[in-house]
Formats: sequence, structure tokens, C-alpha cells
Amino acid sequence: MNDVATKFARPQLADCIPDLVAFSRGEKKATLFIRNGTLVNVVSGEILPDTCVAVVGTRIAYVGPYVEEMIDDSTHVIHADGKYIAPGLLDGHCHIESSMLSVTQFANAVLPLGTTGGFFDAHEISNVLGLPGLRIMLDEARQTPMAAYMQVASCVPSTNSTFETAGAEFGPEEVAEALSWGQDMVALGEVMNFPGVVYGDPKMIGEIQATLRAGKVVDGHYTWPSNDPRLAAYAAAGVSGDHECVTKEDVINRVRLGMYAKMRRGSAWHDVAATIKAHTEHGIDSRRMMLVSDDRICDSLKEEGHMNFIVRHAISQGVKPVTAFQMATLNTAERFGVARDVGSVTPGTIADIILLDGNIADVNVVMTIARGEVVAENGAMTVELAAFDYPDFAINSVKLTPELTPARFQIQTPNQSGTIKTRVAMVRENHVETEEVFIDVPVKNGLLAITPESTLCKMAIFERHGKTGGSAIGVVGNVGFDQPAAIAMTVAHDCHNVLVIGNDDEQMAKAANAVIAMQGGIAVASSGNEIVQLPLRLAGLMSTEPYETVVEQSMAISRALVQAGCTMNYAFMTLSLLALVVIPTLHISDTGLIRISDAGFERVSLFAE
Repeated sequence: MNDVATKFARPQLADCIPDLVAFSRGEKKATLFIRNGTLVNVVSGEILPDTCVAVVGTRIAYVGPYVEEMIDDSTHVIHADGKYIAPGLLDGHCHIESSMLSVTQFANAVLPLGTTGGFFDAHEISNVLGLPGLRIMLDEARQTPMAAYMQVASCVPSTNSTFETAGAEFGPEEVAEALSWGQDMVALGEVMNFPGVVYGDPKMIGEIQATLRAGKVVDGHYTWPSNDPRLAAYAAAGVSGDHECVTKEDVINRVRLGMYAKMRRGSAWHDVAATIKAHTEHGIDSRRMMLVSDDRICDSLKEEGHMNFIVRHAISQGVKPVTAFQMATLNTAERFGVARDVGSVTPGTIADIILLDGNIADVNVVMTIARGEVVAENGAMTVELAAFDYPDFAINSVKLTPELTPARFQIQTPNQSGTIKTRVAMVRENHVETEEVFIDVPVKNGLLAITPESTLCKMAIFERHGKTGGSAIGVVGNVGFDQPAAIAMTVAHDCHNVLVIGNDDEQMAKAANAVIAMQGGIAVASSGNEIVQLPLRLAGLMSTEPYETVVEQSMAISRALVQAGCTMNYAFMTLSLLALVVIPTLHISDTGLIRISDAGFERVSLFAE
């Protein structure tokens, strides 16, 4: 292990026992001591005043009343009078790539907010760079103070090469290899190809078997109705947690089958208010309910927060504060089998602790302690994290040349004039799914006439991994552009090919070429304005710049979208899902338009047959 990674190492409990028991005999003093705070005890469900916490090295040695003999002049004493002591918050399902920040900069963003760890599914970078990309994420995470538990992506690509082209492909062998990299590789990432599981796809079954044989857990992504009997088949296959809960019934049905139900409050997916009613209205036991972010863009980390915001939101929906903290700490740790290390302030666990000021419901984090060291205070980092050195293949991954012409965005029709019934994907604000509708679209000179006046946009996608050179084009509604405009991006879940959305062929070409020229990122082009750009050099997904710089650039993209008429909440995140073919109902890949139905995935035509 290199020196940087060793700096924030998390020794196993077995290696710490001699020091912990020596402390109990009085032969060692606490290295860090939190005095007289009010403990949020997520294990007992109590709020306990006048509690002290003694830390020896990286782990907690004592929790209880003040004992003077536990400290000496070398002890870092933190006076917590008037403050709450709580376990560091854990994100039970998160894609760091969605923040557009590197792992290091993500840590800089969330540690001051009280997030001390998470369960990170790096399937975005895995779809671009394969196992080497996943390894980059793991190695960089090990250089931060976070308890960063990684999952190996289950769906690379999200379906199979028949429907989409990714930069890599994972099967049972890749899963087994990645899970052997260390104890911080804890699970198989969300199994989005749930039809493949139910209908016995050998690759998906093999990946689950490899995970279970390694003693790890399997995460889910199931979007058929939760009262469908096939959910039981999914659970029987070993999938024990799922974040695709959008109604209270979704939560109830999963918990009743023994699954962990993850309630999501991302930047653009607002599901907690509806799903939490399974507990607040129906009284479902909360211990198999978790709060997660899934996807939070850097803007909302800055403007709203991370897990602190989500816990606060859950409390505002009527959840008892201690219960809300359980949903973001102990429940999460237990779900992944790591409660001996994280998720509570109890003897033997790693000292990932937060201090909160004011009303507990406000979740006002004023200090973050990770592995026994103060790493953030009053909203700012107190330790400096070293930059990670990325290999060339990771920052030069767009294998296209910036030579797309406006003609590439024309849509030929069977008719020379009149109208043609066209299949349209309608995006929905703050939702991941689209609606499939048919609209009579004008035809002019044999081409589909998409204009600002039509309220529709074209969506085009170009394979960028240097494999097939394939491309496809479709139509999307509810984007909102009211002038000639386009947005292009290499963040196009999950294969992350170049996705272009716009109502003007010239602007679409300009935006697409800008993204290709900067080796990945986002670009917004509109008539009479300069192109607004956000470079994302790391796999075309993440910036290599500091957190504050990325936030400024991302906000500039949002402003450019609003000026062009696209006013959706965190519109970029919603639009980036137009290529995610495992989400209902109609999406696009480099192979064409893909619809998901009760029968599974199918490729459909643009025009009504």
C-alpha cells in the first residue's frame, strides 16, 4: 500500500483489539475524547445526554459517562456540550460519477456535510473503461478518509450488446476478480437487467452466483410493478436490496419479501416523500428501510447537501429523528454486513462520528470525524487530500473526431410532405422514467420538421468507444427549448456514448463537436450565443478540477439551459437518462430506440408501423 493510502488506512478490528483492551485496563489513554455530548444511539433508538466517547487510534474504545483517567495531555479533547453526537452518515446507494467530481473531490464535498462513507456503484466508469476504471475508483477512494465500500458493476452494459454498445463487458469472471480485490469490495452493483434474472440469462445468474459464493451481497434495480409475482423470483435469486422504489407500496412489498428498500432523494429523483409513507402511515418496520442519494450532481451537493439533507428531509416527512438517522447509518451498515465497522457509535467500531449543533431535526453538522481524526469543521475540510494521478487511457477515452455535420442530425421520412405519426419519448421532471406517446409531426422535403415551434427535440447518439461506429436518432418531448438550441454530453447512462438533444441541426452539430474536442463533458449551444462547456476528462464522466470549479461550470450549464427555455429541475440529470434503456418506457441507444415492457427489452421503430 502506498504512503498516501496508508495515511487514511482503516485497520481491521482484529488488529486493533490489543490497543482497545489495553485502554480498558488503563494502560493506554484515549487519542481522541468527545466529552459530554448528547448521543444519538441508533442501536437502542435512544437520545442519551451527558455521553462521552473515547477513541484509541481509529476505533472507539468506550462510550458512557465521563471518566477522567481515560485522558492525558496527549489526548485530543473535544467539548461537545450542547451538541449531538451521531454516527457518520452512510449513503447506501451512490454513483460518485453522477456528481461529476473525482472521488477525491467528492470526499472534499461530502465529508464536511457529515457523510463519512458510502456504498458506491461505479458502473458508470465501468461501462467506459471496464475493470481498470473500477480499479481507479477503488484506489482513489482508498486515498481518502471515507469508508468507501465499492460494488462491482453487474450490468456492463446495462442490457447486452444486442441493444447497446459499452466500452467494456462484464460477466461472472470479471465479477469474481473484482470482488477479490479486498474487503472494501462488498457487493454486486444494482442488477438492472432484472428481466435477465427472472428469465434465467446465464450471464446474470452467473454473476449473482459468483457474488454469493464470495460471501457478498447483491443489489437490485427492479422497475416492474412491485405486486408482480416476478419480484419474488428476483428476491429468491439473491437480490436483497433495491432502490427503484417510487411508491409506498414498492417499499412495503420489498420489505415483506425480506429485501432492503432504499428510498431515494437524488438531485432530480424525489422519491422519499412518497415512499416514506410505508413507515409513517402504514407502520412498516423501518429497520429494512434505507435513505440513499443514488445520483446527486455537484450543484445540489453545494446548494442542498448530501445525506444530511436527505435525513433532514425524511424527518420533515414525519420520521422520528433517531429513526431517520438509523436509515442512514445502522440500517445501511447492516444491509452490507459491515456493522462491526461502521454505522453506530459503539465500542469496537471505527470512529466515524459527527457532531451536530442546534435542533436535531436540522441535521446541522459542525464537525466530522473519520477514522478517529477530525477531517472537517464548520463546513470546511481540515485535512488536505492528495491529488490522484490518472493514466492516459482514463482521460482520453472519446474515440471520435469532432467532424459531425448538421446533415448527420436529419431524419429521413417515407413521406415528402404532410405529417407522420412519430414515436416520442416524453421526459418527466424529477422522474427517471419516460412516457411513450405518438405525435403527428410535420414533414418537409422528405425530412422530419423539428423546429423550436414544434416543442419537440431530436435526440441522437453516437458510439464513442471505438467499437461499432453506430448511431441512432429519435424524438423527445418536454425538453422545453424555445429557440434553436442543443445540449451534447458524454454522460449518457449507462454506456456513456455521445448523446445530443436539440431542435436545430446546426446547434446539435456544434454542441456535439465541442464535447468530442474536449475529450468528454457537456456543451450547450444556442443561436447567437457562445457555447457553454463543462469538460469531464476522466472517462468523459468526471472532472479533474477542484470541487468549487466544477460547481461553477455546472451552474453555467444549468443557466444556459434555462436561457434556452429548458427549466426542468436539474435538467441535465434527467436528460442524461434518455440513453438508459433499462428504465421505462422509451429510450435510445446507439442501436436504435429501445422500449421496456412486461416482456423485457425490444427495439422499436421511430415511426408508427
